Amino acid sequence: MATRDFTVRTENHVANLGELGKLEFVPEVFGDEFLDGYSKVQDAQKALGEETDLTKMDPAVLRGVYGSMREFLASLMTSESADRFLRFEVIKGGKPVAHFRTRAEADEHAAELTGTVRVEDKSMRLPDRVLMELLEWTTELYGGGDRPTTPSSGSSRASRRAGTPGKGSSRSKGSTSTAGRSAR
Repeated sequence: MATRDFTVRTENHVANLGELGKLEFVPEVFGDEFLDGYSKVQDAQKALGEETDLTKMDPAVLRGVYGSMREFLASLMTSESADRFLRFEVIKGGKPVAHFRTRAEADEHAAELTGTVRVEDKSMRLPDRVLMELLEWTTELYGGGDRPTTPSSGSSRASRRAGTPGKGSSRSKGSTSTAGRSAR
């Protein structure tokens, strides 16, 4: 009979954003939930095509990419962090009456109310590079990129070098040593 121990994380992952505070991410996610969310990000990125110049990109498509990235990241956060990271407030009579994590939900709720109602985006603002770094970090954490830093005893051995050592001579016939030469 074989026995093997598995580690299941129980403590939240923490992204420290300096003066902006910390965002906490859940310890573990289910593979299908992670893959479903990540595939939405990839689909949005595919809409950009091969274009890398931001000035030539369709602003609506670019907003869609950033929106899908933010929604994906929020789905991996604890409720408290997700509510700070993505927050659309429904304002009626100058006072917040509800908040949601998506603009669509906030707009839907606002449409049901009477009087002067508006939706304000109160989401946490982060530079693009930090958003990208968070995406890469979480992909490593949950997507299997988080590897042990020490070699595993079950690791396979290194492959043999292909081919045979060469016995040919160098094309250079002269020495390349500069010892003893005077400076020019």
